[in-house]
Amino acid sequence: MALQITALVLFVGVFALATLRKVHLGVIMFAAAAGVGIWLGGMDLKDVVKGFPVSILVLLAGVTYFFAIAQANGTVDRIIDVVIRRVGSRSALLPFVMFGLTTGISAMGAPLAGLVMLPIAMPLAKKYDVDRLLMGIAVGSGVSAGGFAPTSLFGIVTYGTAHSVGIDLNPLLLFAIALVFNVIAVLAAFFMFGGRDLLRGRGRVDTKHEPRPHLAQGSPLPSHPYEREGLRARSRSAVKEIEARESSATVIIDEPRPNSRWTMAQIATVLCMAGLIGAVILVAAMGMDPDIGVLCFAFATVMTLIDPKTGRDAVTKIDWSTILMVGGIITFVGVLQTMGAVDLLGEAAAAVGAPLAAAFMICVIGGLVSAFASTTGMLAALVPLAIPLVSGGEITGWAVIAALGVCSSIVDLSPFSTVGATVVATADESERPRLTRALTRWGLSMVLIGPIVLVGALVLPTSF
Repeated sequence: MALQITALVLFVGVFALATLRKVHLGVIMFAAAAGVGIWLGGMDLKDVVKGFPVSILVLLAGVTYFFAIAQANGTVDRIIDVVIRRVGSRSALLPFVMFGLTTGISAMGAPLAGLVMLPIAMPLAKKYDVDRLLMGIAVGSGVSAGGFAPTSLFGIVTYGTAHSVGIDLNPLLLFAIALVFNVIAVLAAFFMFGGRDLLRGRGRVDTKHEPRPHLAQGSPLPSHPYEREGLRARSRSAVKEIEARESSATVIIDEPRPNSRWTMAQIATVLCMAGLIGAVILVAAMGMDPDIGVLCFAFATVMTLIDPKTGRDAVTKIDWSTILMVGGIITFVGVLQTMGAVDLLGEAAAAVGAPLAAAFMICVIGGLVSAFASTTGMLAALVPLAIPLVSGGEITGWAVIAALGVCSSIVDLSPFSTVGATVVATADESERPRLTRALTRWGLSMVLIGPIVLVGALVLPTSF
């Protein structure tokens, strides 16, 4: 037992060391897996390396390559422009449109790619008097929802790791669970942070945190409408300049752009996206497990033949960093399983006496740690360690893994995590203190709300 406990302590220690020293977690985790496996576990090096998840490597490489081509040839930007022009000035729709766009972009392999919407979403929120907190939650929730698509990183790591240990978790079901929870979260935020005013057609202006123009003592209050944005018309030329700038911004959002003809490569990319989605749904409907990585490589081949230069450039965009990180963690977890350390955790979980309570606890732990650390790393580490909870058959494996995965992602709006920090950084400086406080409450509240809702909705019904 001493060797197993030592291995688990080293596993946690490697996480802490990589975080504190800001080194690549995959590199140090893979090296530590080899050391622990050989010196503590008595394993051969080839047995340690055998634990590297080749299937997940193919998934991540194929997905990130496919969508890197779509990004490079301008297809993603085209889709965003079309949707924004359709919305026009209907401000009540903006949070939901941004949620949908972010979900779609995050579903294209790398969840954090959805953060490209924040520099677009935050100025639009200010222009149409949408609470910046509501817009930030909408975009952040889109990152979480899209990240669990069968073609994206959170989903690949979660269901890929579950499949590697014999748990049948349907990728589309996992995506549906994440999507439904995040839609509910956005709806709640909509009515909590000014949505009713948007529905009534009057935007809510947060005057408490709006920057005030500087006025000399005794100066009359200017009546120019741009004062609300913190701008002050000092001369006729300044007013004309502001109006021209506002007018050009409106044209970008509401009017078709010149030279808006789609290229052959962009049309082919959209068709390949539709074909990829259709192929995944068709194969899953036939009762088979779609190999999404291979499908992405197949459709990416078509796109590369149409536009060879973009295909060559996209090779450098394959997310090798994430592949190495996930591979290193899962390799170490494989060593822990071989040494019996995972079984030891299972016995500890069984000692709790209630598998449902143990499932709730591991979801809380996953959410709490993920609020301050890498969500992908937490998923790769905790999903295998949750396996002992379902070994007794009292609770269903797919339900526990799905709940754990979503719980580890929905806390990312905490300002201590990448998503929340980006929301704060893209807001006006005067709004950042309020957003930091509000997102801290929102993110940390999800540490408990997520497990209560998801364990109650997924794990509890399947335990009877």
